[in-house]
Amino acid sequence: MLNIERKNLPLVSVVITTKNEEKNIETCIKSIKCQTYPNIEIIVVDNNSDDKTKVLAKKYTKLVFNKGPERSTQRNYGMIDKSGGKYVMFIDCDMVLSPNLIKECAKEIEKNKEVALHIPEIVLGSKFWSKVRCFERTFYNGTVIDGARFFDKRIFKKVGGFDESMSGPEDWDIDKKMKQQGQIGLINARENIGKWPLRTFISKRGINPTKFGVSIYHNEAEFDLKKYLQKKGYYATSFDNYINKWGKSDPDIKKQLGLVYRYFGVFVEKGKWLKLCAHPFLALGMMYLRLSVGMKFLLRKKPGEAENPYKKPRV
Repeated sequence: MLNIERKNLPLVSVVITTKNEEKNIETCIKSIKCQTYPNIEIIVVDNNSDDKTKVLAKKYTKLVFNKGPERSTQRNYGMIDKSGGKYVMFIDCDMVLSPNLIKECAKEIEKNKEVALHIPEIVLGSKFWSKVRCFERTFYNGTVIDGARFFDKRIFKKVGGFDESMSGPEDWDIDKKMKQQGQIGLINARENIGKWPLRTFISKRGINPTKFGVSIYHNEAEFDLKKYLQKKGYYATSFDNYINKWGKSDPDIKKQLGLVYRYFGVFVEKGKWLKLCAHPFLALGMMYLRLSVGMKFLLRKKPGEAENPYKKPRV
């Protein structure tokens, strides 16, 4: 019966990009194995890990490859060159998918014929600054600050995939290319986790999964401001590339990098200002983070000058 059901449903290829992720890889893959959607292939594209990442990944899938040097190249390699699905999805290794996520994404994109989908993301963590990051992320769902993760492969391939000259704004860039081909939707569906094996894993990291719809849970380490700003500073080195490609007057770029929308509009539009009033301390913490990131953007270095936060230091 399962084979018949699988045959009648479009294949979804889930691409996981990795770099020394032995601590996260198994939980990430288990969340895919626990999906209620039966027709999935798992592809791991590793970037020269020197730990057990690839060994652990091969316990769950034969589709484990090596490609670098940056995540855009890894994603394109998995999603265009190695995937067999009608639909392709990329995730990072420190992400966990709620159990009905792929089923709801496939149903949504098949029904409404969107070219891609945004997916709500919940940042895990029990400490204050992690909760601030989780709070902030909820304001971005479905906006120009968000980035699609689930794609119609035919269209994704047609637009050339991710721009491999960028590291950071390539998520915004692919959205802009996909929107030239059609509509990007936002998955918004209820989640019934039932006896989901990863329920305790999520709960121990400060989040009650029964309170959220279908989501990606981002299992970041507890918030570290220095590392967070270092990462944002590295991504900012590609912003000039992105701006030059689309032009300073582009309406999306004005929102993504402009003061008015990025620091005000996205947090108050469509009644979202009520959340700010309901959680004043989280709101203040969020504004502090945004101002810190803004300074990193204004003081950004040229490509190649900023230290890659994902690069393992030499001993």
